Amino acid sequence: MMIRHEPFMEEALKEAHAAALEGEVPVGAVLVKDGQIIARGHNTRERDQDPLGHAEINVIRQGCALLHSWRLTGCTLYVTLEPCPMCAGAILNARLDRVVYGASDPAAGCVGSKIHLFDLDFNCRPLVTTGILADQCAQVLRDFFAVRRD
Repeated sequence: MMIRHEPFMEEALKEAHAAALEGEVPVGAVLVKDGQIIARGHNTRERDQDPLGHAEINVIRQGCALLHSWRLTGCTLYVTLEPCPMCAGAILNARLDRVVYGASDPAAGCVGSKIHLFDLDFNCRPLVTTGILADQCAQVLRDFFAVRRD
């Protein structure tokens, strides 16, 4: 069965745009189980003054609360930017089945750019799909930082 990733990444992009409107670095994410979005979120580091307020962490927390389990097996995380080392570690610990991301992050990405953390010998190895709506995901970041520099 062919999975259509674009509709879910479009939803993650909506979250990224919401983050930008709040003055947050525009990264958005959604968590999908059985073809349905069960959690959605974006960066909240500035609002909460919390370094853990990444989109992926926020969505993982929501999903765990909803499913009453720290294990998110059977779930796919869609995120607009390649996960950092903290988020990649959280993905492993949550036992996510798959990660789909849009834009690569050469500065801090740990799912292919700096390192591919999921290739190491952990007890969980999520499948990874990259580059879904990559141009749109990268553009929201470029636009945000262009405005910040002005």
